[in-house]
Amino acid sequence: MLSRITLAVKTPALRRMLAAALSGPNIWMRALSGPRLRWAAIEKSGGDLLIVEDLLVPPPSADRLRDFCANPAAPGVVLLAQKEDPEARARLLAAGCDAVLFAGLPRARLSETLDKLIARRRAADNRTMTARLGSETPTLDDFNSRNADMRYFLDTARKLVESDVSLLIMGETGVGKEWLARAIHNAGARREGPFVPVNCGALPDHLLESELFGHEEGAFTGAIRSRRGMFELAHGGTIFLDEIGEAAPHLQVKLLRVLQDHVIQPIGSEEFISVNVRVIAATNRDLASDLESELFRRDLYYRLSPVTLTIPPLRDRREDIPDLVRLQMSRLRARAHRSVSGISPEAMELLCRYDWPGNIRELINVLERAMLLCRGEVITPADLPETVRQPPGPAAAPSVPPAKPSSDSPLSAPAKTWREVRAKTLEEAERAYFSALLRECEGRIGSTARRAGMHPRTLFDRLRKLGIRKEDFRPSAGAERRDPARPKAILPLPCG
Repeated sequence: MLSRITLAVKTPALRRMLAAALSGPNIWMRALSGPRLRWAAIEKSGGDLLIVEDLLVPPPSADRLRDFCANPAAPGVVLLAQKEDPEARARLLAAGCDAVLFAGLPRARLSETLDKLIARRRAADNRTMTARLGSETPTLDDFNSRNADMRYFLDTARKLVESDVSLLIMGETGVGKEWLARAIHNAGARREGPFVPVNCGALPDHLLESELFGHEEGAFTGAIRSRRGMFELAHGGTIFLDEIGEAAPHLQVKLLRVLQDHVIQPIGSEEFISVNVRVIAATNRDLASDLESELFRRDLYYRLSPVTLTIPPLRDRREDIPDLVRLQMSRLRARAHRSVSGISPEAMELLCRYDWPGNIRELINVLERAMLLCRGEVITPADLPETVRQPPGPAAAPSVPPAKPSSDSPLSAPAKTWREVRAKTLEEAERAYFSALLRECEGRIGSTARRAGMHPRTLFDRLRKLGIRKEDFRPSAGAERRDPARPKAILPLPCG
Protein backbone atom coordinates (compact mmCIF):
# COMPACT_ATOMS: atom_id res chain seq x y z
CA MET A 1 0.00 0.00 0.00
CA LEU A 2 1.16 3.53 -0.76
CA SER A 3 1.63 5.58 2.44
CA ARG A 4 0.03 9.03 2.31
CA ILE A 5 1.91 11.50 4.48
CA THR A 6 0.61 15.02 5.20
CA LEU A 7 3.32 17.45 6.31
CA ALA A 8 2.02 20.48 8.22
CA VAL A 9 5.18 22.35 9.25
CA LYS A 10 5.50 26.15 9.31
CA THR A 11 9.24 26.47 9.96
CA PRO A 12 10.84 26.59 6.46
CA ALA A 13 14.12 24.81 7.29
CA LEU A 14 12.34 22.01 9.17
CA ARG A 15 9.79 21.62 6.34
CA ARG A 16 12.53 21.31 3.70
CA MET A 17 14.46 18.81 5.78
CA LEU A 18 11.41 16.60 6.40
CA ALA A 19 10.27 16.79 2.78
CA ALA A 20 13.66 15.48 1.66
CA ALA A 21 13.71 12.78 4.35
CA LEU A 22 10.22 11.51 3.50
CA SER A 23 10.75 11.00 -0.22
CA GLY A 24 10.58 7.39 -1.39
CA PRO A 25 8.89 5.01 -3.87
CA ASN A 26 6.28 3.86 -1.32
CA ILE A 27 5.43 7.32 0.04
CA TRP A 28 3.20 10.04 -1.36
CA MET A 29 3.89 13.20 0.62
CA ARG A 30 1.81 16.38 0.59
CA ALA A 31 3.40 19.47 2.19
CA LEU A 32 0.74 22.02 3.23
CA SER A 33 1.46 25.71 2.85
CA GLY A 34 -0.24 29.08 2.96
CA PRO A 35 -3.92 29.03 4.02
CA ARG A 36 -3.86 25.23 4.26
CA LEU A 37 -1.63 25.52 7.36
CA ARG A 38 -4.62 26.64 9.43
CA TRP A 39 -5.86 23.95 11.83
CA ALA A 40 -9.34 23.86 10.24
CA ALA A 41 -7.73 22.89 6.92
CA ILE A 42 -5.20 20.52 8.51
CA GLU A 43 -8.03 18.58 10.16
CA LYS A 44 -9.49 17.81 6.70
CA SER A 45 -6.22 16.88 5.00
CA GLY A 46 -6.67 13.12 5.36
CA GLY A 47 -3.96 10.56 4.62
CA ASP A 48 -2.35 7.84 6.72
CA LEU A 49 -0.04 9.94 8.86
CA LEU A 50 -0.13 13.62 9.81
CA ILE A 51 3.19 15.18 10.82
CA VAL A 52 2.31 18.51 12.41
CA GLU A 53 4.28 21.19 14.22
CA ASP A 54 2.93 21.91 17.71
CA LEU A 55 2.64 25.65 17.09
CA LEU A 56 -0.07 24.93 14.46
CA VAL A 57 -2.36 23.19 16.98
CA PRO A 58 -4.60 25.70 18.81
CA PRO A 59 -4.56 25.54 22.63
CA PRO A 60 -5.43 23.52 24.54
CA SER A 61 -3.50 21.25 22.16
CA ALA A 62 -4.18 18.01 24.06
CA ASP A 63 -7.96 18.55 23.87
CA ARG A 64 -7.82 19.52 20.17
CA LEU A 65 -5.79 16.43 19.31
CA ARG A 66 -8.03 14.19 21.43
CA ASP A 67 -11.08 15.33 19.45
CA PHE A 68 -9.18 14.89 16.17
CA CYS A 69 -7.92 11.37 16.97
CA ALA A 70 -11.41 10.26 18.11
CA ASN A 71 -12.53 10.30 14.47
CA PRO A 72 -12.16 6.72 13.10
CA ALA A 73 -11.17 8.13 9.69
CA ALA A 74 -8.43 10.37 11.12
CA PRO A 75 -4.78 9.67 10.23
CA GLY A 76 -2.13 8.87 12.79
CA VAL A 77 -0.51 11.94 14.33
CA VAL A 78 3.17 12.67 14.88
CA LEU A 79 3.59 15.95 16.76
CA LEU A 80 6.84 17.91 16.38
CA ALA A 81 7.47 19.82 19.63
CA GLN A 82 9.63 22.95 19.75
CA LYS A 83 10.86 22.10 23.23
CA GLU A 84 11.21 18.97 25.31
CA ASP A 85 8.59 18.71 28.05
CA PRO A 86 7.99 15.19 29.50
CA GLU A 87 4.67 16.13 31.13
CA ALA A 88 3.27 17.72 27.96
CA ARG A 89 4.52 14.73 25.96
CA ALA A 90 2.63 12.33 28.26
CA ARG A 91 -0.60 14.36 27.89
CA LEU A 92 -0.30 14.41 24.09
CA LEU A 93 0.35 10.68 23.87
CA ALA A 94 -2.66 10.06 26.10
CA ALA A 95 -4.71 12.25 23.74
CA GLY A 96 -4.02 9.78 20.92
CA CYS A 97 -0.82 10.91 19.18
CA ASP A 98 1.27 8.12 17.71
CA ALA A 99 4.46 9.91 18.71
CA VAL A 100 5.73 13.24 20.08
CA LEU A 101 9.19 14.11 18.74
CA PHE A 102 11.52 16.95 19.60
CA ALA A 103 11.96 19.05 16.44
CA GLY A 104 15.55 19.78 17.39
CA LEU A 105 16.70 16.17 17.03
CA PRO A 106 19.57 15.55 14.60
CA ARG A 107 18.33 15.05 11.05
CA ALA A 108 19.50 11.42 10.80
CA ARG A 109 17.81 10.40 14.04
CA LEU A 110 14.57 12.23 13.22
CA SER A 111 14.46 10.64 9.75
CA GLU A 112 15.12 7.16 11.16
CA THR A 113 12.37 7.55 13.76
CA LEU A 114 9.85 8.73 11.17
CA ASP A 115 10.76 5.83 8.86
CA LYS A 116 10.02 3.34 11.65
CA LEU A 117 6.69 5.03 12.45
CA ILE A 118 5.66 4.99 8.78
CA ALA A 119 6.66 1.33 8.38
CA ARG A 120 4.68 0.40 11.50
CA ARG A 121 1.64 2.29 10.26
CA ARG A 122 1.89 0.69 6.78
CA ALA A 123 2.09 -2.80 8.28
CA ALA A 124 -1.04 -2.14 10.37
CA ASP A 125 -2.90 -0.78 7.34
CA ASN A 126 -1.85 -3.81 5.26
CA ARG A 127 -3.19 -6.18 7.92
CA THR A 128 -6.49 -4.30 8.00
CA MET A 129 -6.80 -4.34 4.21
CA THR A 130 -5.93 -8.05 3.98
CA ALA A 131 -8.63 -8.84 6.52
CA ARG A 132 -11.15 -6.74 4.57
CA LEU A 133 -10.31 -8.00 1.08
CA GLY A 134 -9.72 -11.63 2.05
CA SER A 135 -6.57 -13.69 2.33
CA GLU A 136 -7.26 -16.74 0.16
CA THR A 137 -4.10 -18.47 -0.99
CA PRO A 138 -4.89 -20.39 -4.18
CA THR A 139 -2.00 -21.90 -6.11
CA LEU A 140 -1.51 -22.99 -9.70
CA ASP A 141 -1.60 -26.59 -8.45
CA ASP A 142 -5.34 -26.06 -7.90
CA PHE A 143 -5.65 -26.10 -11.71
CA ASN A 144 -3.82 -29.42 -12.24
CA SER A 145 -5.57 -31.29 -15.00
CA ARG A 146 -5.58 -34.47 -17.06
CA ASN A 147 -6.74 -32.52 -20.11
CA ALA A 148 -4.10 -31.75 -22.76
CA ASP A 149 -5.42 -28.24 -23.48
CA MET A 150 -5.52 -27.42 -19.78
CA ARG A 151 -1.96 -28.67 -19.24
CA TYR A 152 -0.76 -26.47 -22.13
CA PHE A 153 -2.63 -23.56 -20.58
CA LEU A 154 -0.99 -24.15 -17.16
CA ASP A 155 2.49 -24.44 -18.67
CA THR A 156 2.02 -20.99 -20.18
CA ALA A 157 0.61 -19.55 -16.94
CA ARG A 158 3.65 -20.76 -14.96
CA LYS A 159 5.93 -18.86 -17.33
CA LEU A 160 4.19 -15.60 -16.44
CA VAL A 161 4.24 -15.62 -12.64
CA GLU A 162 7.55 -13.80 -12.18
CA SER A 163 6.78 -11.20 -14.84
CA ASP A 164 5.27 -7.78 -14.22
CA VAL A 165 3.61 -7.70 -17.64
CA SER A 166 -0.13 -7.03 -17.82
CA LEU A 167 -2.26 -10.11 -18.35
CA LEU A 168 -5.73 -10.69 -19.81
CA ILE A 169 -7.65 -13.78 -18.65
CA MET A 170 -10.62 -14.85 -20.74
CA GLY A 171 -13.21 -17.52 -20.16
CA GLU A 172 -16.85 -18.21 -19.48
CA THR A 173 -18.53 -17.22 -16.24
CA GLY A 174 -17.53 -19.46 -13.36
CA VAL A 175 -14.35 -20.99 -14.81
CA GLY A 176 -12.16 -19.48 -12.06
CA LYS A 177 -10.63 -16.35 -13.59
CA GLU A 178 -10.18 -14.56 -10.25
CA TRP A 179 -8.86 -17.75 -8.63
CA LEU A 180 -6.24 -18.00 -11.40
CA ALA A 181 -5.29 -14.33 -10.99
CA ARG A 182 -4.81 -14.85 -7.24
CA ALA A 183 -2.73 -17.97 -7.89
CA ILE A 184 -0.44 -16.08 -10.30
CA HIS A 185 -0.08 -13.25 -7.77
CA ASN A 186 0.70 -15.66 -4.92
CA ALA A 187 3.41 -17.37 -6.98
CA GLY A 188 5.09 -14.17 -8.21
CA ALA A 189 7.51 -11.56 -6.92
CA ARG A 190 4.60 -9.40 -5.64
CA ARG A 191 3.27 -12.10 -3.32
CA GLU A 192 4.03 -9.97 -0.24
CA GLY A 193 2.00 -7.09 -1.66
CA PRO A 194 -1.80 -6.77 -1.72
CA PHE A 195 -4.12 -8.44 -4.22
CA VAL A 196 -7.01 -6.03 -4.84
CA PRO A 197 -10.02 -7.25 -6.89
CA VAL A 198 -12.43 -4.81 -8.58
CA ASN A 199 -15.57 -5.88 -10.44
CA CYS A 200 -15.95 -3.34 -13.26
CA GLY A 201 -19.48 -4.52 -14.03
CA ALA A 202 -20.86 -4.22 -10.51
CA LEU A 203 -20.87 -0.42 -10.11
CA PRO A 204 -22.26 2.54 -12.09
CA ASP A 205 -19.64 4.39 -14.13
CA HIS A 206 -19.28 7.37 -11.78
CA LEU A 207 -18.88 5.14 -8.73
CA LEU A 208 -16.43 2.84 -10.51
CA GLU A 209 -14.19 5.80 -11.36
CA SER A 210 -14.05 6.78 -7.69
CA GLU A 211 -13.49 3.14 -6.70
CA LEU A 212 -10.51 2.83 -9.03
CA PHE A 213 -8.82 6.22 -8.68
CA GLY A 214 -10.17 7.71 -5.43
CA HIS A 215 -11.51 11.22 -4.89
CA GLU A 216 -10.91 14.37 -2.91
CA GLU A 217 -13.29 15.90 -0.40
CA GLY A 218 -16.02 17.88 -2.17
CA ALA A 219 -15.22 16.39 -5.60
CA PHE A 220 -18.92 15.55 -6.05
CA THR A 221 -22.12 15.46 -4.06
CA GLY A 222 -21.69 13.11 -1.13
CA ALA A 223 -17.85 13.21 -1.12
CA ILE A 224 -17.63 14.29 2.52
CA ARG A 225 -14.00 13.20 2.87
CA SER A 226 -11.07 12.13 0.73
CA ARG A 227 -10.94 8.47 -0.26
CA ARG A 228 -8.11 6.53 -1.83
CA GLY A 229 -8.79 4.33 -4.84
CA MET A 230 -8.08 0.66 -5.47
CA PHE A 231 -5.04 1.40 -7.64
CA GLU A 232 -3.46 3.19 -4.69
CA LEU A 233 -4.39 0.37 -2.31
CA ALA A 234 -2.79 -2.13 -4.70
CA HIS A 235 0.57 -0.29 -4.71
CA GLY A 236 3.34 -2.89 -4.54
CA GLY A 237 0.96 -5.70 -5.47
CA THR A 238 -1.65 -6.67 -8.07
CA ILE A 239 -4.98 -5.16 -9.08
CA PHE A 240 -7.50 -7.53 -10.67
CA LEU A 241 -9.98 -5.83 -13.00
CA ASP A 242 -12.82 -8.31 -13.41
CA GLU A 243 -15.32 -7.86 -16.26
CA ILE A 244 -13.08 -5.25 -17.89
CA GLY A 245 -15.27 -5.36 -21.00
CA GLU A 246 -18.02 -3.55 -19.08
CA ALA A 247 -15.90 -0.42 -18.45
CA ALA A 248 -17.30 2.76 -20.00
CA PRO A 249 -15.29 4.53 -22.76
CA HIS A 250 -14.11 7.43 -20.54
CA LEU A 251 -12.86 4.95 -17.93
CA GLN A 252 -11.02 3.02 -20.62
CA VAL A 253 -9.12 6.23 -21.42
CA LYS A 254 -8.09 6.67 -17.77
CA LEU A 255 -7.07 3.02 -17.48
CA LEU A 256 -4.89 3.44 -20.55
CA ARG A 257 -3.14 6.38 -18.85
CA VAL A 258 -2.38 4.26 -15.78
CA LEU A 259 -0.93 1.43 -17.88
CA GLN A 260 1.21 3.81 -19.93
CA ASP A 261 2.46 6.26 -17.29
CA HIS A 262 1.85 4.42 -13.98
CA VAL A 263 0.14 7.46 -12.47
CA ILE A 264 -3.41 8.10 -11.26
CA GLN A 265 -5.32 11.32 -10.66
CA PRO A 266 -8.07 11.15 -8.01
CA ILE A 267 -11.36 12.81 -8.90
CA GLY A 268 -11.27 16.47 -7.94
CA SER A 269 -7.49 16.53 -7.45
CA GLU A 270 -4.91 18.52 -9.38
CA GLU A 271 -2.11 16.18 -8.30
CA PHE A 272 -0.88 12.93 -9.83
CA ILE A 273 0.12 9.92 -7.74
CA SER A 274 2.67 7.37 -8.98
CA VAL A 275 1.62 3.76 -8.43
CA ASN A 276 3.51 0.51 -8.85
CA VAL A 277 0.99 -2.23 -9.64
CA ARG A 278 0.63 -5.25 -11.89
CA VAL A 279 -2.66 -5.24 -13.77
CA ILE A 280 -4.49 -8.51 -14.43
CA ALA A 281 -7.81 -8.10 -16.25
CA ALA A 282 -10.52 -10.65 -16.97
CA THR A 283 -13.65 -10.87 -19.08
CA ASN A 284 -16.19 -13.36 -20.36
CA ARG A 285 -16.88 -11.19 -23.41
CA ASP A 286 -15.32 -11.54 -26.84
CA LEU A 287 -13.16 -8.41 -26.75
CA ALA A 288 -11.92 -9.00 -30.28
CA SER A 289 -15.52 -8.60 -31.47
CA ASP A 290 -15.96 -5.54 -29.24
CA LEU A 291 -12.96 -3.95 -30.94
CA GLU A 292 -14.70 -4.20 -34.29
CA SER A 293 -17.92 -2.78 -32.89
CA GLU A 294 -15.97 0.03 -31.15
CA LEU A 295 -17.21 -1.00 -27.72
CA PHE A 296 -13.63 -1.44 -26.48
CA ARG A 297 -10.56 0.64 -27.27
CA ARG A 298 -7.88 -1.04 -29.35
CA ASP A 299 -5.02 0.75 -27.60
CA LEU A 300 -6.25 -0.38 -24.18
CA TYR A 301 -6.73 -3.93 -25.46
CA TYR A 302 -3.16 -4.09 -26.69
CA ARG A 303 -1.87 -2.69 -23.39
CA LEU A 304 -3.84 -5.21 -21.35
CA SER A 305 -3.04 -8.26 -23.45
CA PRO A 306 0.65 -8.73 -24.23
CA VAL A 307 -0.33 -12.24 -23.13
CA THR A 308 -3.88 -13.63 -23.13
CA LEU A 309 -4.90 -16.78 -21.27
CA THR A 310 -8.21 -18.46 -22.04
CA ILE A 311 -9.45 -20.94 -19.42
CA PRO A 312 -11.23 -23.94 -21.04
CA PRO A 313 -14.82 -24.46 -19.89
CA LEU A 314 -15.54 -27.46 -17.68
CA ARG A 315 -17.56 -29.28 -20.35
CA ASP A 316 -14.42 -29.46 -22.52
CA ARG A 317 -12.41 -31.23 -19.80
CA ARG A 318 -14.83 -33.71 -18.28
CA GLU A 319 -11.95 -35.98 -17.30
CA ASP A 320 -11.14 -33.46 -14.55
CA ILE A 321 -14.59 -33.58 -12.94
CA PRO A 322 -13.93 -36.54 -10.55
CA ASP A 323 -10.79 -34.87 -9.15
CA LEU A 324 -12.57 -31.52 -8.88
CA VAL A 325 -15.49 -33.13 -7.05
CA ARG A 326 -13.19 -34.73 -4.46
CA LEU A 327 -11.20 -31.50 -4.02
CA GLN A 328 -14.27 -29.29 -3.56
CA MET A 329 -15.97 -31.74 -1.21
CA SER A 330 -12.91 -31.70 1.05
CA ARG A 331 -13.05 -27.88 1.11
CA LEU A 332 -16.80 -27.70 1.65
CA ARG A 333 -16.97 -30.31 4.40
CA ALA A 334 -16.02 -27.90 7.19
CA ARG A 335 -18.37 -25.17 5.95
CA ALA A 336 -21.33 -27.54 5.55
CA HIS A 337 -20.75 -29.13 9.00
CA ARG A 338 -21.74 -32.51 7.56
CA SER A 339 -19.82 -35.78 7.71
CA VAL A 340 -20.34 -36.59 4.02
CA SER A 341 -17.41 -38.79 3.08
CA GLY A 342 -17.97 -39.63 -0.58
CA ILE A 343 -20.14 -39.81 -3.67
CA SER A 344 -21.72 -42.83 -5.32
CA PRO A 345 -20.55 -43.99 -8.79
CA GLU A 346 -24.02 -43.27 -10.21
CA ALA A 347 -23.97 -39.69 -8.90
CA MET A 348 -20.44 -39.18 -10.21
CA GLU A 349 -21.52 -40.41 -13.65
CA LEU A 350 -24.33 -37.86 -13.70
CA LEU A 351 -21.91 -35.08 -12.76
CA CYS A 352 -19.54 -36.11 -15.56
CA ARG A 353 -22.37 -36.17 -18.15
CA TYR A 354 -23.75 -32.74 -17.25
CA ASP A 355 -22.65 -29.77 -19.44
CA TRP A 356 -22.04 -27.30 -16.55
CA PRO A 357 -23.03 -23.97 -18.16
CA GLY A 358 -21.97 -22.29 -14.89
CA ASN A 359 -18.66 -24.18 -14.87
CA ILE A 360 -16.80 -24.70 -11.57
CA ARG A 361 -18.91 -22.14 -9.72
CA GLU A 362 -22.03 -24.18 -10.56
CA LEU A 363 -20.25 -27.43 -9.60
CA ILE A 364 -19.42 -26.00 -6.16
CA ASN A 365 -23.04 -24.87 -5.73
CA VAL A 366 -24.39 -28.32 -6.66
CA LEU A 367 -21.96 -30.11 -4.33
CA GLU A 368 -22.70 -27.80 -1.40
CA ARG A 369 -26.43 -28.32 -1.87
CA ALA A 370 -26.00 -32.09 -2.11
CA MET A 371 -23.87 -32.22 1.04
CA LEU A 372 -26.44 -30.21 3.00
CA LEU A 373 -29.40 -32.35 1.84
CA CYS A 374 -27.64 -35.72 1.87
CA ARG A 375 -29.39 -38.23 4.17
CA GLY A 376 -26.34 -40.42 4.67
CA GLU A 377 -22.57 -40.17 4.32
CA VAL A 378 -22.50 -40.71 0.56
CA ILE A 379 -24.04 -38.42 -2.07
CA THR A 380 -26.48 -40.31 -4.32
CA PRO A 381 -28.35 -39.26 -7.49
CA ALA A 382 -31.37 -38.37 -5.34
CA ASP A 383 -29.31 -35.65 -3.64
CA LEU A 384 -28.53 -33.90 -6.95
CA PRO A 385 -30.74 -31.22 -8.55
CA GLU A 386 -33.21 -32.18 -11.26
CA THR A 387 -31.18 -30.30 -13.89
CA VAL A 388 -28.19 -32.56 -13.22
CA ARG A 389 -30.18 -35.79 -12.99
CA GLN A 390 -31.99 -35.09 -16.27
CA PRO A 391 -29.89 -32.59 -18.23
CA PRO A 392 -31.75 -30.91 -21.12
CA GLY A 393 -30.88 -31.72 -24.70
CA PRO A 394 -28.76 -29.36 -26.79
CA ALA A 395 -30.38 -25.99 -27.37
CA ALA A 396 -31.28 -25.06 -30.91
CA ALA A 397 -28.94 -22.53 -32.48
CA PRO A 398 -30.48 -19.05 -32.46
CA SER A 399 -31.54 -17.78 -35.84
CA VAL A 400 -32.26 -14.35 -37.26
CA PRO A 401 -35.87 -13.46 -36.53
CA PRO A 402 -38.01 -12.78 -39.58
CA ALA A 403 -37.97 -9.20 -40.82
CA LYS A 404 -41.67 -9.26 -41.74
CA PRO A 405 -44.59 -10.01 -39.41
CA SER A 406 -45.48 -13.69 -39.46
CA SER A 407 -48.88 -15.33 -39.31
CA ASP A 408 -48.93 -14.82 -35.54
CA SER A 409 -48.73 -11.06 -35.96
CA PRO A 410 -50.12 -9.09 -33.01
CA LEU A 411 -52.79 -7.74 -35.35
CA SER A 412 -54.26 -11.26 -35.62
CA ALA A 413 -54.61 -11.56 -31.84
CA PRO A 414 -57.64 -9.43 -30.84
CA ALA A 415 -57.57 -10.92 -27.32
CA LYS A 416 -54.44 -8.89 -26.51
CA THR A 417 -54.52 -5.41 -24.98
CA TRP A 418 -53.56 -2.34 -26.98
CA ARG A 419 -50.38 -1.94 -24.89
CA GLU A 420 -49.33 -5.52 -25.75
CA VAL A 421 -50.15 -5.05 -29.44
CA ARG A 422 -48.24 -1.77 -29.62
CA ALA A 423 -45.15 -3.23 -27.89
CA LYS A 424 -45.17 -6.31 -30.13
CA THR A 425 -45.60 -4.24 -33.29
CA LEU A 426 -42.79 -1.88 -32.32
CA GLU A 427 -40.49 -4.82 -31.54
CA GLU A 428 -41.13 -6.39 -34.95
CA ALA A 429 -40.51 -3.05 -36.67
CA GLU A 430 -37.21 -2.63 -34.78
CA ARG A 431 -36.21 -6.18 -35.66
CA ALA A 432 -36.90 -5.61 -39.33
CA TYR A 433 -35.08 -2.26 -39.34
CA PHE A 434 -31.92 -3.45 -37.58
CA SER A 435 -31.82 -6.67 -39.60
CA ALA A 436 -31.92 -4.69 -42.83
CA LEU A 437 -29.17 -2.32 -41.65
CA LEU A 438 -26.95 -5.19 -40.49
CA ARG A 439 -27.41 -6.95 -43.81
CA GLU A 440 -26.29 -3.84 -45.71
CA CYS A 441 -23.32 -3.31 -43.35
CA GLU A 442 -22.37 -7.02 -43.42
CA GLY A 443 -22.78 -7.38 -39.66
CA ARG A 444 -20.42 -4.56 -38.64
CA ILE A 445 -21.73 -2.94 -35.44
CA GLY A 446 -19.75 0.30 -35.87
CA SER A 447 -21.08 0.97 -39.39
CA THR A 448 -24.62 -0.03 -38.40
CA ALA A 449 -24.56 2.27 -35.37
CA ARG A 450 -23.45 5.22 -37.51
CA ARG A 451 -26.24 4.53 -40.01
CA ALA A 452 -28.77 4.28 -37.18
CA GLY A 453 -27.47 7.42 -35.44
CA MET A 454 -26.84 5.73 -32.11
CA HIS A 455 -23.91 4.70 -29.91
CA PRO A 456 -22.43 1.25 -30.67
CA ARG A 457 -22.95 0.09 -27.07
CA THR A 458 -26.62 1.12 -27.19
CA LEU A 459 -27.04 -0.73 -30.48
CA PHE A 460 -25.29 -3.82 -29.13
CA ASP A 461 -27.59 -3.95 -26.07
CA ARG A 462 -30.68 -3.46 -28.24
CA LEU A 463 -29.68 -6.26 -30.61
CA ARG A 464 -29.14 -8.58 -27.68
CA LYS A 465 -32.64 -7.86 -26.36
CA LEU A 466 -34.11 -8.48 -29.81
CA GLY A 467 -32.22 -11.75 -30.19
CA ILE A 468 -30.33 -10.58 -33.29
CA ARG A 469 -26.80 -11.89 -33.82
CA LYS A 470 -24.42 -9.77 -35.90
CA GLU A 471 -22.55 -12.94 -36.93
CA ASP A 472 -25.56 -14.09 -38.99
CA PHE A 473 -25.11 -11.11 -41.33
CA ARG A 474 -21.41 -11.50 -42.03
CA PRO A 475 -20.23 -12.89 -45.41
CA SER A 476 -19.37 -16.56 -45.03
CA ALA A 477 -17.13 -16.85 -48.10
CA GLY A 478 -13.47 -16.82 -47.14
CA ALA A 479 -14.25 -15.94 -43.54
CA GLU A 480 -11.72 -17.18 -41.06
CA ARG A 481 -13.24 -19.33 -38.32
CA ARG A 482 -11.56 -20.03 -35.02
CA ASP A 483 -12.16 -23.38 -33.37
CA PRO A 484 -13.52 -22.53 -29.92
CA ALA A 485 -13.02 -26.09 -28.69
CA ARG A 486 -9.25 -25.64 -28.30
CA PRO A 487 -8.45 -22.51 -26.26
CA LYS A 488 -4.91 -21.28 -26.61
CA ALA A 489 -2.64 -18.96 -24.71
CA ILE A 490 -1.77 -16.14 -27.11
CA LEU A 491 1.86 -15.03 -26.91
CA PRO A 492 3.24 -11.83 -28.43
CA LEU A 493 4.99 -12.20 -31.78
CA PRO A 494 8.71 -11.41 -31.82
CA CYS A 495 9.59 -8.04 -33.31
CA GLY A 496 12.05 -7.62 -36.18
